[in-house]
Amino acid sequence: MRVFVTGATGFIGSAIVRELIDAGHQVVGLARSDKSAASLTAAGAAVHRGALDDLDSLRSGAAASDGVIHTAFIHDFSDFAAAAQTDRRAIETLGEALAGSDRPFVITSGTALLRPGRLGTEEDALDPGAPTAARNGSEDAALSFAGCGVRASVVRLPPSVHDTGDHGFVPMLISMAREKGISAYVGDGSNRWAAVHRLDAAHLFRLAVEAAPAGATLHGVGDAGVPVRDIADVIGRQLKLPVTAISREEADGHFGWLAPIVALDSPASSALTQKQLGWHPVQAALIADLEEGHYFNG
Repeated sequence: MRVFVTGATGFIGSAIVRELIDAGHQVVGLARSDKSAASLTAAGAAVHRGALDDLDSLRSGAAASDGVIHTAFIHDFSDFAAAAQTDRRAIETLGEALAGSDRPFVITSGTALLRPGRLGTEEDALDPGAPTAARNGSEDAALSFAGCGVRASVVRLPPSVHDTGDHGFVPMLISMAREKGISAYVGDGSNRWAAVHRLDAAHLFRLAVEAAPAGATLHGVGDAGVPVRDIADVIGRQLKLPVTAISREEADGHFGWLAPIVALDSPASSALTQKQLGWHPVQAALIADLEEGHYFNG
């Protein structure tokens, strides 16, 4: 299969590229820069020049493929609504290019968009009150193509996708701890983040593009719910810093824009995904990965 991958040089996308190539697929990666193009070539993938907001490049890349995996997203939390709008336009463009072809189209969403305080499942609708709810429309846009001759599916990833090279929320917490001299959590720290190793996530994306039925919603979840205090404890131990509770009233001042995410209670299950596609996480869990120490080098 010739698979067009957006975000192909990113933290998750690069692992998907390797997973696809190792399984015998051809990969064409979207590249915005010469550096990205060189990285794709080195990985054994073909290069398609363009960008997430270059709709013509997306359209032509999808049209020439046997299927699409969309992982690119502009992680600009200062204007998240605009980033979400760009994502939705990209999804609409890619889907339209595949309409009527029965080709697969896999997009990326998040379990943190589900209603908090309960174990989220693949059957749950997204929460309009989620901190990042501006992205909710991406799922609707993608799944709408399931009725238009596209084998469209959604992979929801948890707040933490971990491995060497992670630049997401956990490294942000580590940087804050170094800067402020404490490893903090909100309240009693019992709120939970789901998590997955990026190699397990990459495997799920491959299974999805190969076999997920039209309209499927999948959860790429390894750890169903890691208490945020446990994450803070490892950070404090690794950095030799005190681990401190922060009240909800103090959270904004300490964590800034990240406060609602640090306080989020967002456990999630992947039981239905595992049953449907035979996907089973086998890599290190989040706490074990943190304990290995590579997050704290440099």
